[in-house]
Amino acid sequence: MPSVTAARGKKARGSRPADRGDEIDETDGIDQVDEIDGSDGHPNSDSDADSSADSADSADSADSGSDAASDSDSLDSTGPRKRRRTSPAARGDPAPSIKSAFNVPSRINRRPQPAQVEAARPADPEPEPESRVTAPLDANTTFDSLGLRPWLVQSLATMAIKRPTAIQRESIPMLLKGRDCIGGSRTGSGKTVAFAAPILQKWAENPSAIFAVILTPTRCVQILILLPATLTPPSELALQIYEQVKAISSPQSLKAILVTGGSDMRSQAIALGQRPHVVIATPGRLADHIRTSGDDTVCGLRRVRFVVLDEADRLLAANGPGSMLPDVEECLGALPPPAERQTLLFTATITPEVMALKSMPRARGRDPVFVCEVDTDKLVIPPTLRQMHLQVPVTHREHYLHMFLLTPANADQSVIIFCNRTATADFLHHLLRLLDHRVTALHSKLPQRQRTDNLARFRASAARILVATDVAARGLDIPEVKVVVNYDIPRDPDDYIHRVGRTARAGRKGDAVTFVGQRDVELVLAIEQRVGRQMEAWQEEGVNLETRVVRDALRVVGEKKREALLEVEEQREVGGKRKRGKQKLRAD
Repeated sequence: MPSVTAARGKKARGSRPADRGDEIDETDGIDQVDEIDGSDGHPNSDSDADSSADSADSADSADSGSDAASDSDSLDSTGPRKRRRTSPAARGDPAPSIKSAFNVPSRINRRPQPAQVEAARPADPEPEPESRVTAPLDANTTFDSLGLRPWLVQSLATMAIKRPTAIQRESIPMLLKGRDCIGGSRTGSGKTVAFAAPILQKWAENPSAIFAVILTPTRCVQILILLPATLTPPSELALQIYEQVKAISSPQSLKAILVTGGSDMRSQAIALGQRPHVVIATPGRLADHIRTSGDDTVCGLRRVRFVVLDEADRLLAANGPGSMLPDVEECLGALPPPAERQTLLFTATITPEVMALKSMPRARGRDPVFVCEVDTDKLVIPPTLRQMHLQVPVTHREHYLHMFLLTPANADQSVIIFCNRTATADFLHHLLRLLDHRVTALHSKLPQRQRTDNLARFRASAARILVATDVAARGLDIPEVKVVVNYDIPRDPDDYIHRVGRTARAGRKGDAVTFVGQRDVELVLAIEQRVGRQMEAWQEEGVNLETRVVRDALRVVGEKKREALLEVEEQREVGGKRKRGKQKLRAD
């Protein structure tokens, strides 16, 4: 299997000569996971040549017993056992210059030379000062000094938010002054409080309806049910912002509503017609109301004072079939012009579409757009996050996942497993439940009510494992998550940043483990270049994952895998019950 460390080159890890030839052995199998547990199992051409020379040399044959003894005493060596046994340095002989005479054809690209990899690999970033781990650079900075009212400070303290983070410290005073803002900061840095607190303070000074509209992104996935096609947009991020706004504004009589897909439009139209103070919406559903609910329902949107685009890079992205830009433009068209409102854009990834707000023409007398970028260049991911990779064969990925979740370090931890496809997430949900894991799922094929219930079970620790697609990669704040597993590597490095941002939030520690298959090395290198840090090989003291898979998981996981595939094929719910659905009546 192509190794991640081999693809990076050997220069940064020592001066050991690379004697494995130019080709990469990619024979599938469990014993292909090398350089993780120190066992190779596939001798290279140079080692074969050395072994032949040893068999012809009588002196070396006489010393075979001493070689075995020395080999047994060097089990802690990081090099492969076969290489230690046959290397010239172990026998005290000068290193012969032998080149491989075989040119084995390979189905993948040739492994780049160490010098080429070193030139392409980004330089290691300079170590950040320890003060960057905890966001406030000044320990004496408080919310009082930023200009927030005492009732807001007390409300935040009740939520255990006592010190402002960097993005909060820089943006809150400017928002209170009436400036438009572009805020960029890494995941888990408190962007929701950064825009919610100034909005609530301004509303308390002059209560009116509708005072603010907060738009959040969705990932619309088209699902075919019988003949019609329906869109089921996940709205967990909007629900989370709604809960946080309600919690911060608890001392006041603020009325906030949630307008998202998957809920009854009639009740939402009635709630909009009652003029709430804050509307948290997904752009697709709000655009539907603007088009169909009538002027009496949406006329209150013309008096909005604040417009917030959370995860603005996703909302303003114009490419791809799931672009929400047309709906966003329709929503903004029903709101007051930019000169009569404050526009706030917050995101973890600053894109040219987001920065376009800064170059838009300004009304006379309006201050320029305030741009606040905190830790968006070097600290793409939190410094307290450990990034690791685990090389696994693609044919036994489920076996390694099962044993990984049962290691002593992970057996009691809260884990999120990310997949690229809803079919994979559904299959893993069935499989892990059959293997007696406390697991739940979150993906777009589930109904909105079931998604909300599953997320609540995971927050309450009723389920230890959450199997999810990228619908859970943005914005969800679950402080108890300790481990994020990338079962499938995302094709976009920015999606990786949002996935691993579900752990190590607000200065906490967390681990991100990426399963790397035979064809995933290039994706890993692209992610490392984007985040500016290398992934280290996963290891746990006293644990040999490959041995545990061969000994304990092959038979059990194989049987449960067949049962899980049968349940998915028969459209059974997790637990064995058949899914209830509408059936078409046939005329006899």
